[in-house]
Amino acid sequence: MAEDGGVGDGVDRAPASRADVCVVGSGPAGALVAHRLAEQGADVVVLEAGPRFDFADRREQQERHIRPGMDDPWEMGGPRDDYTTAGRHYPLNAARVKGVGGSTLHWQGMVMRLHERDFEMETRHGVGVDWPIDYEDLRPYYADAERALGVAGAMDNPYAPPREEPYPLSAFPPSYSDSLFAEACERLGIDMHSVPNARNSEPYDGRAPCQGYGTCRPVCPSGAKYTAESHVEKAESAGARVIDHAPVQRLEHDDAGDVVEAAVYATPDGTGHRQTARRFVLACGGVENARLLLLSASEQHPDGLANSSDAVGRFFMDHLFAGAGGRLDERTRQNHVGFITSECHQFYDDEDPIEGTKLEFLNYAGPSPVIEALHAETWGDELLAQLRESYGTHIAMGGLVEQLPEAENRITLDPERRDDHGNPVPHVEWSLSERTKRAVRRANDVQHAILEELGVDIEWTVGPEATGPAYHQMGTTRMGTDPDESVVDAECRTHDLSNLWVVGSSVFPTGGAMNPTLTIAALSLRAAASLSASL
Repeated sequence: MAEDGGVGDGVDRAPASRADVCVVGSGPAGALVAHRLAEQGADVVVLEAGPRFDFADRREQQERHIRPGMDDPWEMGGPRDDYTTAGRHYPLNAARVKGVGGSTLHWQGMVMRLHERDFEMETRHGVGVDWPIDYEDLRPYYADAERALGVAGAMDNPYAPPREEPYPLSAFPPSYSDSLFAEACERLGIDMHSVPNARNSEPYDGRAPCQGYGTCRPVCPSGAKYTAESHVEKAESAGARVIDHAPVQRLEHDDAGDVVEAAVYATPDGTGHRQTARRFVLACGGVENARLLLLSASEQHPDGLANSSDAVGRFFMDHLFAGAGGRLDERTRQNHVGFITSECHQFYDDEDPIEGTKLEFLNYAGPSPVIEALHAETWGDELLAQLRESYGTHIAMGGLVEQLPEAENRITLDPERRDDHGNPVPHVEWSLSERTKRAVRRANDVQHAILEELGVDIEWTVGPEATGPAYHQMGTTRMGTDPDESVVDAECRTHDLSNLWVVGSSVFPTGGAMNPTLTIAALSLRAAASLSASL
């Protein structure tokens, strides 16, 4: 449960009298930046819109997740988190968390590097845009990020980008269902390899190893899975101040419109505050970064802050899910592992289709017997027979498919609906191109081939018409060298305001098909180095 953030909780939420850096948001991007700068002696203030969640309550949150009729364990929803959509429906709140730690509080924990081609899509394939940096620029920061998060992995992926250093922790072994897939994949000439995970395979950084609860998403009761709470705590130990329940309403700049002077935030007692600082860092995620810049429109910046390019909010991207599954005439031990241990990057760099595709061998196919029993309307022998019938023979594959940036996919401000502070809520305009649908269809073809080779009776497919997002919001404050076409430069500093940085997946020019958190972390550490040099 969140610690009480209401009137009378005794927490001082007044602004700091002096701050070198004000960070807005305490997810992985904001937490890593805050820790790195505080560690180097900077006075850092972090403003977080949501609450602090007490780790001692994780077991209770797990119970809220598995029991029928219980609320979201991370307390999302209501006017605070309202939004609207157009085009293809985008369920924004399905995977957001506002609170200290951000969306790492309930993420799955998969952390892989982007491939070299992801930084050069226009040069290599004539689509999308190139990043202003390449893989080699980010390579040392990827290694730094893997150490910071505590990544368990193995150097067994022949399709991964080059690396010399081993992962900090040994990889989790393949699951039982992985071994079933392995024989079929070998016959088809398809390679399987381990998945790098930001969860402890052994004790690391003061956190316990994985206990096998199986509820990794949305709650890890053991603390083995990394959350940004750990770097928030480290930042505070280094002297940073973190203010929760402090949603930032807008940024205010000087008379010339060249530098940000203050972040205006609200507190639960209805008081408004201005936090001044020498430098500001937005780390609110792919939607809220853009929304806050748009909410900060002024006479000097009528279309929103840092938006002379008209790129703020545009080029919204996500990864699309492709999957298929069914039943096998033998035991599969479904749901024994709550995360993915094997995947396949073999089709990632193919030119047909150009969009990258990452295939996953799911360890949580079919219903969980615990959750199914709790939700069942039967009892005793009848329930036991039902569980025996439904459990133990399911098997499935998943995958992520790249979505290329399109200007029409964007985040804007809704002209009519308001949040609990009277601000326009985010409006998500999102659709899929025929090219993206073709990539999803091709992923399904490979999945079906593997499942059929295994002898699976395929019962369901998530294909082009049924696909949905992976909730990896990217691209809305893209980086680039040209101020007329991008929002931030290669160091994540905005082109328009000299003391404002934006970090997180919103700066991705293209998204690849890899889970984005490791790249978020690497870019944030790189931005922190640049920001530190500017102080």
